[in-house]
Amino acid sequence: MRSARDDDRQVRPTEEDEVAAAGSELIGGPAGRRALPGAGWWTPVRVIVLVAIGMFALGMVQKLPCYEYGWFFGATTQYTHACYSDIPHLYSGRGFDAGLIPYFDRIPQALSGGMDYLEYPVLTGLFMQIAAWLTPGGGTIQHREQLNWLVNAGMLMACTAVIALCSARTHRRRPWDALLIALAPAFALTATVNWDLFAVALTAAAMLMWSRGRPALAGVLIGLAAAAKLYPLLLLGPLFVLCLRAGRMRAFAVGTASAVAAWLVVNLPVMLTHDAAGFHIREGWAKFYTFSQERPIDFGSIWLLISQRTGNPLEDANTYVSLLMILGCLALVALGLYAPRRPRFAQLAFLVVALFILTNKVYSPQYVLWLIPLAVLARPKWRDFLIWQACEVLYFLGIWSYLAYTGSGDKHQGLPTEGYQLAIALHLLGTLYLCAVVVRDVLMPERDVVRRDGSDDPSGGVLDGAPDVIALGSAHRPRYAERSGVTSVRWGSGSRP
Repeated sequence: MRSARDDDRQVRPTEEDEVAAAGSELIGGPAGRRALPGAGWWTPVRVIVLVAIGMFALGMVQKLPCYEYGWFFGATTQYTHACYSDIPHLYSGRGFDAGLIPYFDRIPQALSGGMDYLEYPVLTGLFMQIAAWLTPGGGTIQHREQLNWLVNAGMLMACTAVIALCSARTHRRRPWDALLIALAPAFALTATVNWDLFAVALTAAAMLMWSRGRPALAGVLIGLAAAAKLYPLLLLGPLFVLCLRAGRMRAFAVGTASAVAAWLVVNLPVMLTHDAAGFHIREGWAKFYTFSQERPIDFGSIWLLISQRTGNPLEDANTYVSLLMILGCLALVALGLYAPRRPRFAQLAFLVVALFILTNKVYSPQYVLWLIPLAVLARPKWRDFLIWQACEVLYFLGIWSYLAYTGSGDKHQGLPTEGYQLAIALHLLGTLYLCAVVVRDVLMPERDVVRRDGSDDPSGGVLDGAPDVIALGSAHRPRYAERSGVTSVRWGSGSRP
């Protein structure tokens, strides 16, 4: 039997991960047995937040060539230096500099190049509007775009701190796992490409609240995150499967109702317009959803790879995407119900978001931000995480080099089509590899790093330690605890025999 002191002891990556132990030699080697965890001001959470902010700042420095001239004076410079960002372009291109109100004011074609309304969800539009209000006026448009990027970068840095803080506190005994988020190279490179970190921060906060057994607040945060980016809604699928298996459907119902209510509170004021004939859906609000449905296959997707290799434009891509998502979700339901031990929430959450990314019509480089916190909670193994990150960094460099090649005319400065197709394949294979090891952990729970100490589901909240009510595939299989010699499992913040 483990003592309460053993249960409360923080897990150090250098004690269980050979790659982390080897990497720690750069700062003096692994912590000794007598090291006091969290002693003094330098607690794990504070260290991780500071490292995350430092890496974010390095990512800002990487954008310096574009900040100085690349966004304004050279169409391909922002690609050859891999420092592109949507932020300065959309500040003027979506009418923020001109004082237009998102979703209400139509954007003149001379500004937007054909996009008549802002193509982002409501909370992201609000985030952009607040940054525009905080941007000082005067000077040239280039100067205002620079200032707007700095304002947005400051707000996104705050989101980074929230992500690091929430992820470090989600698994109580494993705060140091979040150091992977802070040090992730793809995180630093893509943090200021777009506004995705806002939705990622809300999702990380939702994961923390669920882990603390607060489904209503977790649902509110999921609803708000979905009002900033659509993907957080996918987390309700794993929660349904896991709550069904554990007989915790009341918690799921509370979380889902809270998510729907929060989403409606944010969206309804913008969504509906009224005239003499009654209420109607506002065209500006609907732009995000119609644009997502109508857009053709685009950069980074498996569909673009297939289209370029076969010459088939794949005009029915929406149908293919829908079918693969349905089949993939059914497979995840089966995995959640038939696994020998109930999967952890973070594992299924990572898999369903990865499925969405792998089957989507487009893969923008910043989409990797959606997966990084979930990947760390699902599979906190440094080797696997770094393999995946290497693939994502290569894709990040590949897409900008490809755009430089296609935009440089006869110079052909950059990566040709075949090279870009290889970059897409690396991104797909890297993500599939990480999915494969997570699925292996689900099917072979003794391989799960998080559960080696007898923990059940540290991010599961009401699911943590709950007995199965429905376990379709485990009736004739020995319990994991019995196979591994574990005599107690984690129940919330304590333990029960």
